[in-house]
Amino acid sequence: MKRILLFVMTNLAVVVVLGVVASLLGVNRYLTANGLNLGALLGFALIMGFGGAIISLLISKPMAKWTSGVRVIDGSGSPDERWIVETVRKFADQAQIGMPEVGIFEGDPNAFATGAFKNSALVAVSTGLLQGMTREEVEAVIGHEVAHIANGDMVTMTLIQGVMNTFVVFLSRVIGYAVDSFLRKNDENSSGPGIGYYVTTIVLDIVLGFVAAMIVAWFSRQREFRADAGAAQLMGHRQPMINALARLGGMHPGELPKSVAAMGIAGGIGKLFSTHPPIEERIAALQNAQQQ
Repeated sequence: MKRILLFVMTNLAVVVVLGVVASLLGVNRYLTANGLNLGALLGFALIMGFGGAIISLLISKPMAKWTSGVRVIDGSGSPDERWIVETVRKFADQAQIGMPEVGIFEGDPNAFATGAFKNSALVAVSTGLLQGMTREEVEAVIGHEVAHIANGDMVTMTLIQGVMNTFVVFLSRVIGYAVDSFLRKNDENSSGPGIGYYVTTIVLDIVLGFVAAMIVAWFSRQREFRADAGAAQLMGHRQPMINALARLGGMHPGELPKSVAAMGIAGGIGKLFSTHPPIEERIAALQNAQQQ
């Protein structure tokens, strides 16, 4: 439940906070004495919707390092560290992307990839993953994360989140204006938005934000199947990825910070808000593709 709340509240926070700041600064100029300026509102919604999503993307790598306690490695340390770096380099060359930064963080089995650009991303694996899996299984997990980068999943998720945020901002304010107009239809001396507008907008920002979070989570689950298939392609066969998923299914996946939870190898509780499909479905998808 904690993961669900963190995931949803992260998405809602951008819209709500920016909305409050905009109201305090008097930016809501699209509400005029003559009615609702839909063109101005759409522009406002686009800035609000994509602003936070893009900022989150740009700071994703330093935030991931800080919140996860990632220790960046360059291959000059232990033999295991050299192997991890060389594995990432091998897959990056195969995927034709720039060499990502490589890191290790303390915790239960998990891994993630993040970064705003394909050629300057970050791949990090946990100590629990390294200790609980065979080298071939770890290699498959690393391939999964490199596939995320090669597929441009970080940018794709940012665009989807931006579109969802835009709809939330736009619809909540249109409906808020309609409710406010209805409540004050006999008040000829009123000007500007009233209490009905503000209350309705805040409530709908939250309610529609939950709906948006479910849609974003659905896209995230589809993206996981693609990354699994990408790992199988990088490995040359599907069985290592199947084995890695099966092994992960018998472990307790580590919690990732909300800023990178959607990019992990596993995670998410609750069907509608989960960023990852069930392990069984992911294994079945790989097995079906192998048979075909």
